[in-house]
Order: sequence, then C-alpha cells, then structure tokens
Amino acid sequence: MAFQEILDQAGSLGRFQILQLSFLMICNFLVYIHIPMENFTSAIPEHRCWVHVLDNDTVSDNGTGILSQQDLLRISIPLDSNLRPERCRRFVHPQWQLLQMNKTSGNVSEAETEPCMDGWVYDHSSFLSTTVTKWGLVCEFQALNSVNKFLLTAGMLLGNFLCGHLTDRRLILLGCFLMLAIADTCAALVPTFLLYCALRFLAGMSAIGILTNSTVLIVEWTKPKSQALVMICLLCSAGAGQILLGGLAYFVRNWRHLQLALSIPIFFLLLFTRWLAESARWLILTNRPQEGLQELRRAARINGMKNYKDTLTMEVVRATMKEELEMRKTKSSLRDLLRAPTLRKRICLLSFIRFTTFVSGYGLILNLQHLGTNIFLLQILSGVLSILISCAALWALNHLGRRISQFLFVLFMGISILATIFVPQDMETLRLVQSSLGGGLVFAALSSGLTHANELLPTVVRATALGIVGTAGSVGSSLAPLLMILAIYSVPLPWIIYGACSILGGLGVLLLPETRNQPLPDSVEDVENERKGSRQAKQEDTLIKVTQF
Repeated sequence: MAFQEILDQAGSLGRFQILQLSFLMICNFLVYIHIPMENFTSAIPEHRCWVHVLDNDTVSDNGTGILSQQDLLRISIPLDSNLRPERCRRFVHPQWQLLQMNKTSGNVSEAETEPCMDGWVYDHSSFLSTTVTKWGLVCEFQALNSVNKFLLTAGMLLGNFLCGHLTDRRLILLGCFLMLAIADTCAALVPTFLLYCALRFLAGMSAIGILTNSTVLIVEWTKPKSQALVMICLLCSAGAGQILLGGLAYFVRNWRHLQLALSIPIFFLLLFTRWLAESARWLILTNRPQEGLQELRRAARINGMKNYKDTLTMEVVRATMKEELEMRKTKSSLRDLLRAPTLRKRICLLSFIRFTTFVSGYGLILNLQHLGTNIFLLQILSGVLSILISCAALWALNHLGRRISQFLFVLFMGISILATIFVPQDMETLRLVQSSLGGGLVFAALSSGLTHANELLPTVVRATALGIVGTAGSVGSSLAPLLMILAIYSVPLPWIIYGACSILGGLGVLLLPETRNQPLPDSVEDVENERKGSRQAKQEDTLIKVTQF
C-alpha cells in the first residue's frame, strides 16, 4: 500500500508505536473490565423467602424460643427436588408436624405454599450486597437481571454503529472516556433500577467505542506484519483486566464500592489522551494532509529517524498517496457488495461466524457465576488462560494458518461450553478448569476471527463490510444475555445453545479460504479474480494429472 511506504520512512514499529500501544493497553486494561463487571455487581447470592417465625428478630411463634434455626427453617420453607430449601416458595402456615418426622411425608407435599410475599433473606458470605439484593431481582423478577445485561450489550451495539460513522478517532476516544467515567460512577449512586440500567446502557456504548477505536488506531500506525502481534497485545491487556477484576472483587464485596473503584480511574486517563496521536492515514485521506504530515514527522522524531524533514514532505505525501486519494473519491455502496457473488458469500459467512462466536463468547463471559461456586477464582483463572491462549493464538495464526486456527479455537470453545453440562456440580475443580479454559478460548476465537476477516475483505470496501460483520456480532452479543432467561425453564438449555452456536460457527469457518502469506485484496475485482484463478489452477492441475496418466 502507498501509505506503508510513507510509514516506513517515519518508522512502522519503533518507540512511537510502543508508547502509543502501551497507553492503549492501559486503556483496554481498565475499560474492558466494565463489561464482565456484571458477574460481581449483579451476582445472585443464595436466598430464601423471609418468614415471620424465623426472621422477625423476636420470640418465635412456638412461645418457647428454644427451637434452632434449622428447625424453624424446616417448618417454614419447603424442600426442592434436591432436598434443599426452596428459593422462591414458603409454607402459608408453619408445618409443626415436620419436627416429629425424620423425612418429609406425603402430607407435606400437599401443604399450601405461596410466593415470597415479604421479600427474601440473602446469604452474605460471598457478597455483602449486589444489585440483585438491592432491588430484589430474584424469583419472578430474575429475568430483569438478564434484561440489565441485555441493555449493556445493546449499548455496545449502538456504540459500535455510531463509532463506525464517526471518523475522528481521537475525539471519539476522549468523548467515550468521559461518558464511561460519568455513567458508571453515577450508576454506583443511583436509587432506582431503571436509572441504573440506563447508565449501564451508556457505559456499554462508550466502552465498545474505546475498545474498537483503540484497536483501529494502533493498527493504522503499525506495519502489516506486526498487526497481529499488536492485536494480541491488546487482548492480553484485556485478560490482565480480568485478573484485576477478580482480585479486586474478592476484597471489595459491596457492589457500589466495587463500581466506584473501577470507574474513578477512568477520569485519570482523560489527562493523558492529549498525547495520543491521530491516524496520519485518516488525516491524509480526509483532505487534512498538513495535519497528517505533522503526525508523521512527530512519529519519525520519536522513533529517531534521521533526515525525516527531507524525506517527509508535502510533495512526497501527495505523490505517494495519489492512488489512494483517487480511490477514496470512488465510494463503494452496499449495492457493490451485493453484486459480487464471491464477496457477498464471504460477508455472509463472516457475519454468521461473528454472530455465533459473540453469542457463545458473551454468553460465557457474562454468566460465569452459573459455572462455578468460586466466581472470584474463576474470573482470575479465565484472565490468566486468556493471556496464555492469546499468545498461543499468535503462534497458531503464523504456523497453522488463519482458517484452521480459527476453526479449532471456535470449535474447542463450543465443546468446552457443552462439556460443563455433563460435569456434576460437586466436581468443582473440573468445572473450574473447564469454565476457565472456555473463557480463555473466547479471546483466541476473537483474535483469529478479526485477523482472518481483515485479510479476506478488499481495501476499497473493507470499512463498509467490516461494519456489516461487526453489526452481526453486536446483535449476537445482545442476544446472549436474553438466552439465559431460558434457564428458568431448563437450566442446561442456554448452555446447549451457546455451545451449538460456537460449533456451527466453527464449521462455517471451513467454507472460507486461507489467507496466510497471501497479498491483501485491494479491489472487489481482486476477490472475484481470485476465485476464477483458483478454478483455472484446478483445471490445469487436472489436465496435467490426466496427461501423466
């Protein structure tokens, strides 16, 4: 590409890129944790109905006050199929006869029960308070907890759409930092659940804006051979954020305090955004070549390039970028994408794969509490494994290829999700390992998918096509929390859907071509000619084999 020639003169991977990458890694480290934070701020603790004889802090109705808590619980709360106290039902009248029985009898099953009319009593051994205990989001109101997560991901969908149409990435990052800091700080102080959901919607919109634009910004300052490494570094910083989240949540068990502890540091990032460089390529292509040249010279100076004022001039920039500037004037439309059969097929497949991957990935990331009893350790292990597996993904992408690597990561993610269904709850160690492995594979699947998609789409329509694919992924992430509502009817059903989606997405990857060590397509014709070229190669190969025979 023409811009790459200019970037090489300014230094395509030097001290300037390292400083930019370091700041953006810190941003990802502090921003990403605002998404899985719901695992702790909205955790559902053990609970049961409030009953008069047990929880009114006065002498019990038996008049003696000598009955133990266990006895009072037995006569007040029915048992479920696992012989544990029901979470959402209580006896209308105390069943005193149960004190004379070793086991429940047929008469007990016929005893009249009712919902929790006076609220619930929560177990505070793991969490002092959460949004669930604050607003009573259990039993018949449990679906509201999934709606809260849905609004977070719906904000991410809208943020992805808006940031795709706004081009000034540095200004977007500044606005998103400010919005995220204000929204999540205020969310820790609001008195109503409705206001909390509205603020979390804004937080999701701003968080995805930061994560997406930071990736695009550093990639446009980096040479193509190092772009996969840069993306892996950003994903590793997000994995490190998971470790911080699990450790901090272990010591801060109050959801308001935890939310404030994670939100206030975002204000300090605003102080350092002034040193963040805008994309020189974007400045040149948007008729701001003088500003783009200033950013290139700034990068060359920090990278220690000699004579950069002589090699980086306005004449050189205009001459080198002439072809790209002319290509920029010919804007592609959605009709251009639909007219090309091979490109249309690729966009449809990439959208399907991104949708299924995000359904499975966000279904796992936002619902870790359902997979293990020690959510703190599970979150930390998921962060550790995501870093290790992301590093393994870099090796796999360079040695196994893009298609096979993405297929294996997405497939194994689905298998690990389905495997949790068959592991008993009492095998906590095995469930912990499986769930952590699945969380790590989410990052590997995302990194391989992003790399493969960028190399499959031509330059002239890449932004438009990636917008379509990204929208499909955002729809999948928004659908993921709503599927957890199905657990009310069947506990394994959401996990079956998450696992099946991931496996289907993995099979879809096999329909895409390999792109490792292949030149990036610049135009729609390059993609269509690639298909014709592969057909001609197969025909020639067949003729050669027949002649030899």
